Amino acid sequence: MEYIGLDVSMKETAISIRREGQRIWRGKVDSDPKLIAEVIRKRARQVQRVVFETGPLSIWFWHALQAEGLPAICIDARHAAKALDMAPNKTDLNDADGLAQLAEIGYFKEVRVKGFDNRPDRPLPT
Repeated sequence: MEYIGLDVSMKETAISIRREGQRIWRGKVDSDPKLIAEVIRKRARQVQRVVFETGPLSIWFWHALQAEGLPAICIDARHAAKALDMAPNKTDLNDADGLAQLAEIGYFKEVRVKGFDNRPDRPLPT
């Protein structure tokens, strides 16, 4: 079984895939859930969890990855930060790997993701 960590940003998403305690692949792709799903399907045949932190894109990512048939789990960013901050070299790829490790051991606090209909329309900052 594979466990995937995603470090999502507006432009690129770092992906780390782990199996049996070992990282088997990591890289970056554009922050598009369809592209991410393609990479995951190509590199991981038995996905158990796809974990990413709460953030500006989390509602979109959660719904889009679920629609792609992936077991997406959005976790509390503050909870994850405590574990990720212990890494000596803070990079997007290392954060993705840390999230994959959390997914693998089951140490995370899942958050409930609202539907698009429940989110009030807000003007974009100028």
